[in-house]
Order: sequence, then structure tokens, then C-alpha cells
Amino acid sequence: MDTFALVVTIAVALGFTYTNGFHDSANAIATSVSTRALTPRAALAMAAVMNLAGAFLGSGVAKTVSEGLISTPHGSKGMGILFAALLGAVVWNLVTWYFGLPSSSSHALFGGMVGAALAGGTTVIWSGVVEKVVLPMFISPVIGLVLGYLVMVVILWMFRKSNPHKAKRGFRIAQTVSAAGMALGHGLQDAQKTMGIVVMALVIADVEDQNAAIPLWVKLACAITLSLGTYAGGWRIMRTLGRRIIELDPPQGFAAETTAASVMYTASFMFHAPISTTHVITSAIMGVGSTKGTRAVRWGVAKNIVMGWFITMPAAALVAAGAYWIVELAFG
Repeated sequence: MDTFALVVTIAVALGFTYTNGFHDSANAIATSVSTRALTPRAALAMAAVMNLAGAFLGSGVAKTVSEGLISTPHGSKGMGILFAALLGAVVWNLVTWYFGLPSSSSHALFGGMVGAALAGGTTVIWSGVVEKVVLPMFISPVIGLVLGYLVMVVILWMFRKSNPHKAKRGFRIAQTVSAAGMALGHGLQDAQKTMGIVVMALVIADVEDQNAAIPLWVKLACAITLSLGTYAGGWRIMRTLGRRIIELDPPQGFAAETTAASVMYTASFMFHAPISTTHVITSAIMGVGSTKGTRAVRWGVAKNIVMGWFITMPAAALVAAGAYWIVELAFG
């Protein structure tokens, strides 16, 4: 029964990674597709490959997820908590994907972990949740917004005397690089989050030691599944990011992608903080668009997106808590 529970939990974790891929593929490629720097399929293929590569660049984020947010539960009850946490995240991902809302898969997962832990009586490490999740949730979008604005101002000043058509052509080429950097950062962040969950499942099942290195098969499984999900695409959310917030041109797309990628690499390597790629790229797009004036950004759409950010964690937590109670009722 324990082995069966472990297999099912890992399968659901990989299912979450797949939904994360198609839910968040828009993060990496929406700007490039909307500016016609890349065709949709070429952009998705590039993003899938770079997601795969990014998954092998570090393990700091995975360690934060597996050890820094909730105390590792034990036994069949612990596996039930982890299963319920993943279920809460998957359900919220599917709901927000259906409505085309670029919410955070990361915060859906964190909300699911907290909700299931509270329902199951497992200790939540609130200092870790605040320091590694809540504070970055507020800080990273602000940095993305301000930095996106500043990067775009610098680009406008540097190319103020350039031929607009030639400049846009050059930035379309540059966007292939910035989009690849964005996709690499997405793999670095989001594949590691699932790695942390799978490692936690292995520790609960006494298959791995708490301090052991992440097994290669876990890295491969999470990276490949994320890449497959990315290649499946998330067209509903892509339309929201690429068109509904602001009509992007190639220089703006380049500025937004470069800003978001820089924030993700800094958070991953310097702070091991599992930030939301969705929050960062969306706020960067808003910042870049603001250089055209406040009316250039559709703030009504932006407001709905930001509201989605705030309800993601509590909504996923409630779904996860409900899932745990159902599991507990069914299997005791």
C-alpha cells in the first residue's frame, strides 16, 4: 500500500508539472509570438528545450520547497497530505487555465502544501512561508514593474535616432535570445519545485534520506514532463499576456523578457527563492508598457490578473484541505 501511495503521489506530482508547463508556457513565449519574432510552434519547441536545460542548473529552489515550507510529514498520513497538496494545485491550475488567467502555478503549489498541512495537523514553517513565498510574491512583481520600465527607457534613449523599422527587425532577432533566457529561467525555477515535492515523497516513504542529493531520475522525469507540458502550449493565457495587457512591439518584448529572466536568475542563484515566473513577466510587461503612458496599459485586465494572484494561495489551500479530508475519510 505504501509503494502504491508513493507511485500515485509521484504520478500526480508529474501531472502537476505537466499542467505547470502548458499553464506557464505563455510566460516564456507570449511576447515573442505576439511580436512575430517567433512562430508559435518554433517558440514552443525552443521553450521546451530550454526548460529541459534549465532544470539541471541548480537545486537550491528544490531544497526550499522540500524542507523550508512545511515539516516533512511521515507515514501514510504524510503521503496523503502531499497528495492533497498536489491535487489542490492541479485543480487551481486547470481552473485558471480555462479562464485564461495567468495565475501562478508556484503559488498554487505552495497554497496546496499549506492547506493540506493545516488540515493534516502537520507543522507549517511560517517563517519560511513568509520569507520565501509571501515576501517574494510582493517584492518580485514590484521589481519586475520598475526594472521593466527602466530597461525600456534605456532602450528608447539608446535607439532614439535609429530607423524604427530597422530597430524593430533587430529586436525581433534579439527576442529569440531573450525568450530563450526566459524559458531557461522557467525551467530553473519550476522544474525544481516539483523535484522538491518528489524528494519529499521519497523521504516520507523512507526511500531517500532527507539530506541526500536529488536522484538523476527525478531531475529527468520532472524536466521532461515540464518540457512536454510546455510544448503542449497554453494558448488561452498566451493571448492574455501577449495582447490583452498591451499591444507589444519587439523592443518592448525584448525588454520585458530580459527583465523577467534577470529577476528569476537572481532569485534562484542568490536567494534560492521559488518566485512566480508568471508574476515577474506580467509585471515586467506592465512596466514596459507604462513607458508609452499610463493609458497604453489596459489596467482593468491587469487588475483582474493581480486579483488572481492574491486569491491563488488561499483558493488552492482550500481545495487541498478539502482533498485531504476526503482522502482521510476514504482511507482513514
